[in-house]
Amino acid sequence: MKIGILGGGQLGRMLIQNGLKYDDQWFTLDPAEDAPCSKISDFTHGSFDDYETVFNFGKGKDVVSIEIEHVNVDALFELQECGIKVIPNPEIIKTIQQKILQKEFYKKHGIPSPEFQIIENKSEVSFPLPFVQKMNTGGYDGKGVQVIRDEKDLEKLWNVPSVLENLVDIDKELSVIVAKNENGETKTFPVTEMVADPKLNLLDFNICPAEISEDVQRQIEEISQQFIDAAASAGLFAIELFLDKNGKVWLNETAPRLHNSGHQTQEGNANSQFEQMYRVLKNLPLGDTENFGFSGMLNLVGEENHHGKAKYDGLEEVLKLPKTYVHLYGKTETKPGRKMGHINVLADSREELLEKLIEIKSMIKVVSQ
Repeated sequence: MKIGILGGGQLGRMLIQNGLKYDDQWFTLDPAEDAPCSKISDFTHGSFDDYETVFNFGKGKDVVSIEIEHVNVDALFELQECGIKVIPNPEIIKTIQQKILQKEFYKKHGIPSPEFQIIENKSEVSFPLPFVQKMNTGGYDGKGVQVIRDEKDLEKLWNVPSVLENLVDIDKELSVIVAKNENGETKTFPVTEMVADPKLNLLDFNICPAEISEDVQRQIEEISQQFIDAAASAGLFAIELFLDKNGKVWLNETAPRLHNSGHQTQEGNANSQFEQMYRVLKNLPLGDTENFGFSGMLNLVGEENHHGKAKYDGLEEVLKLPKTYVHLYGKTETKPGRKMGHINVLADSREELLEKLIEIKSMIKVVSQ
């Protein structure tokens, strides 16, 4: 099959690395000439936000998918009309890539999500403090989201179409990855607990399986099923959730693609999220998602005040550790907060896993040469 992926970043790279054990042709499109996928696929340098570029890229492919949701969805609709398979379908991509449509989608389908107000500009704000402002479009990797806690914070409101959302009193941030193929078969990975870097507003590391009660697990299963039924599309979806201090689960956001919170599945589960995505694209039987004890992932991001050619201080020491797996993304240039790779860790207990993740975080730094 000829498989086209819009986006040539690390998610596409790891999908292709996994898929190379099968017999397919991989094509990627990305605006960066040195994108991580550029050396391991039939690469097209161009904008995945441009209608003509996306349409021409998709023509002649058996299936077109995404590794980033900020793509030209009109071109995907047109490709679908021409008989090209698009996974996930353009309708759910369009819904998710706009925060306003996404929130309205949850409300329409009765999916528990924090209360919200939609605004076109900051003069329309009439939502009780504190709240979270999410830009309608363009937000990614912690960008386009800010917390407005008090009257003074109102001065920093972005004057753009946004969702204002009730600030949840968070106990834990959780994620669950669900896959569905065209035959309607679904498989769910174990729930993962996410620990964010408060400074960068990025995922720092995650822990799987999450430490949650049977009631919380039940709520997550119900929300996941509600979303999959409403989306009505084949695909792999990362469903990001909040568990509040009262034990209630809220859907935060959904990503219609591979996700950072599923990286530990590479060594921690019988099949990874990348293997599962490949099977979705080919409409094959979905893989076993059983976890091997406890697993976790630590993001490797560029250190503050470092710009330029990347250097991984402490990498050799990390490579000596047992049940520790390094994944670098092929990005030559580092900058503060840029995701440059990740490290997966296996352990026999949650306590051991946390100790190892914290130790590794102190051992390795991404700096410039």
